[in-house]
Amino acid sequence: MKIEFKIEGMNCPHCVKAIEKNLSKLNLKKADVKIGSAEIEFDESIISEKVIASTINEAGYSVIKYYKQA
Repeated sequence: MKIEFKIEGMNCPHCVKAIEKNLSKLNLKKADVKIGSAEIEFDESIISEKVIASTINEAGYSVIKYYKQA
């Protein structure tokens, strides 16, 4: 499954690295993090979008929306 997360509070490359570091602890297929968003590809039988959102929040940023992609 692919989901795009809209993230509030990011404003520099350090923010991107902080989220990438937290997401690297999860079993994700792909994580493309940019300022203000992250496109995540994952196996929904292993992990849920709520866990991913929580991991981003733990890095100090707020997930404001996420969109499932086809």
